[in-house]
Amino acid sequence: MQKSTNSDTSVETLNSTRQGTGAVQMRIKNANSHHDRLSQSKSMILTDAGKVTEPIPRHRRNHSQHVLKDVIPPLEQLMVEKEGYLQKAKIADGGKKLRKNWSTSWIVLSSRKIEFYKESKQQALPNMKTGHKPESVDLCGAHIEWAKEKSSRKNVFQITTASGNEFLLQSDIDFIILDWFHAIKNAIDRLPKDPSTPSRNLELFKIQRSSSTELLSHYDNDIKEQKPEHRKSLMFRLHHSASDTNDKNRVKSRLKKFITRRPSLKTLQEKGLIKDQIFGSHLHTVCERENSTVPRFVKQCIEAVEKRGLDVDGIYRVSGNLATIQKLRFIVNQEEKLNLDDSQWEDIHVVTGALKMFFRELPEPLFPFSFFERFVEAIKKQDNNTRIETMKSLVQKLPPSNRDTMKVLFGHLTKIVAKASKNLMSTQSLGIVFGPTLLRAENETGNMAIHMVYQNQIAELMLSEYKKIFCSEED
Repeated sequence: MQKSTNSDTSVETLNSTRQGTGAVQMRIKNANSHHDRLSQSKSMILTDAGKVTEPIPRHRRNHSQHVLKDVIPPLEQLMVEKEGYLQKAKIADGGKKLRKNWSTSWIVLSSRKIEFYKESKQQALPNMKTGHKPESVDLCGAHIEWAKEKSSRKNVFQITTASGNEFLLQSDIDFIILDWFHAIKNAIDRLPKDPSTPSRNLELFKIQRSSSTELLSHYDNDIKEQKPEHRKSLMFRLHHSASDTNDKNRVKSRLKKFITRRPSLKTLQEKGLIKDQIFGSHLHTVCERENSTVPRFVKQCIEAVEKRGLDVDGIYRVSGNLATIQKLRFIVNQEEKLNLDDSQWEDIHVVTGALKMFFRELPEPLFPFSFFERFVEAIKKQDNNTRIETMKSLVQKLPPSNRDTMKVLFGHLTKIVAKASKNLMSTQSLGIVFGPTLLRAENETGNMAIHMVYQNQIAELMLSEYKKIFCSEED
């Protein structure tokens, strides 16, 4: 038999008897160039059953990407700074004005861009695989500002991109929208003003993709065989790869520090950057600003209801138009002169809705957190006289603003009950409406259904025994 002396290829056959299984490994090598051999070598394993398994790619680039995918998380995952639901409206595309259509979007903020999803990112993954990609906004060169004049909604800010796209983002909850505004503004401020300038994050991405410390042993032999200029380039990349883990830890550490340094709403209010508001402020804070023990807005609402709403069917139970209520809320927060006799507040349910919203948005309810359990214990007492006396004693111990506001409110509600034959609002009905609004535990660790029963009963007792609880002998 004549032996082949072809210099282009050589065949090596390796027999192994690992754990009783016979395997034949065939490796085809190209002897022309050490560099080409790296890219052309393949492995194939023949099993006893005669099946050929999938070839294992030995190409250095493919192997690097495979290992890096497990070792280093994707840049988007590493640099995500904030995500959550907001109301979004796109009002311009490339400078061309669009019709404003609000929709709920899941917003994902990373170091350089914002992505808009129709649902949360995990729920959106199946759609993304089928080609439905989220709308992405490049923040490099973008501009952000509050946009009260762009919408009748409250808490609206606008993002204008370098390409001329304009977006409005909004939330009814003050601290949420404020947190988003500063998060996006800080992200924009960290980026270069020129969109064509590569960011540091992209450089970090290139470093991460270069290679990994776990590949050092795999490349050891390759370095020795490469030409000096190739070896120098690879050594440079491997030198950077050794610091990948440190870079990742430094990024995480800086993000944590940034989040902890972000000023709170209280700090911004104390510095005067955000004007003190009526809705969402502590009761004692509002009263101190107005030099009173009962907020002016509460008095105005009560006066309007007693003037034209005592006979209205379902007063305080029927909801008013939410958009109009929010408009009223905005005017009150801006400290504009309020006239509830104006025709735009003609629907009395808008006034009652705004009053309930005021009490509902108090950071600490009208019945302070520290008194909640004591009021619950009082309503549990079997003897009615003991129950009333305990309630009266607790009311007298309340802070002046809480006590006086409570007295004015329940005094007003007794007038509603007196007209129950016309407005169909009994003591029990008002207890159901105002109980959870005025009383709540600081931490809802117990049974919420049981708490709700007590909340309603306390509000009912305050109404039915108003004179005994709030009025002294002098009154």
